[in-house]
Amino acid sequence: MNSIINNEQQQRQTRRYGENETSLIQEGGYISPIPDLWEDILIGVVLKKPILLKGPSGSGKTKLAQSISEFFHQPMHSVNCSVDLDAESLLGFKTIITKDGQTFIEFVEGPVVQAMKKGHILYIDEINMAKPETLPILHSVLDHRRMLTNPFTGEVIHAHKHFTVIAAINEGYVGTSPMNEALKNRFVSFAIPYLAGVQLREIIQNQFPEASPTLVDTMMNINEDLKKQVVNGLLSEEAASVRSLLDCFALAEHIPVRRAIQYAIAEKLDDKMEQKLIMELVDTWVK
Repeated sequence: MNSIINNEQQQRQTRRYGENETSLIQEGGYISPIPDLWEDILIGVVLKKPILLKGPSGSGKTKLAQSISEFFHQPMHSVNCSVDLDAESLLGFKTIITKDGQTFIEFVEGPVVQAMKKGHILYIDEINMAKPETLPILHSVLDHRRMLTNPFTGEVIHAHKHFTVIAAINEGYVGTSPMNEALKNRFVSFAIPYLAGVQLREIIQNQFPEASPTLVDTMMNINEDLKKQVVNGLLSEEAASVRSLLDCFALAEHIPVRRAIQYAIAEKLDDKMEQKLIMELVDTWVK
């Protein structure tokens, strides 16, 4: 398994780390919370399978995509989905330019076309936020054909051999809708849980090396309590977000822990009862 990943990494690599550059983890890259998850996803990438990352907000899906980009030294084009996403946002648009006194119509290539032609990674964030009628244009890109007929230019585009598609999905969130089965079946899906235990501590200590052991232990304990309440259905998943926890650490280096958690976690939630529960949990650890 490692040989196929390493061979592909060498083929895609456009630069090598210098003596003064750091490793992926030292740069704050993704750490897998589940044994083999990282390598299994890399295998899917090497095999040219579109990758779907499923997990709650703040579980590290975007960081994972960025780490894959770093691992293969492969640039990444991002699409942030919303109800306003349309074909032009994906493929590009025509514009009028004037050069040397003459007027031309020029096509400005969008992220899908650029990634396909250059062999880059296409990262589609919150793919289930897009309108269902927008995404079928990508069906031929995502299946064995790996090609696209651009409806704006008529150009037939065959994907570069290193072209990679990674999509992320937050299931059950407000504003999302179930993925069309024809679209979902084109992906290999991976569940991305929150970091915990040793992996979470490593991320924290890497990003905040000066943080006191007492602060790290306190934050870890609070995060564990928040995750338990998420599992019990008393808190929204956002309350246990690793992203929010790291925001807390950044604030807690300058202000009291209780206020840091209030600003970085509690105030993000709309439900007043959830906000109150979070602060009550904090009070059991912070005096």
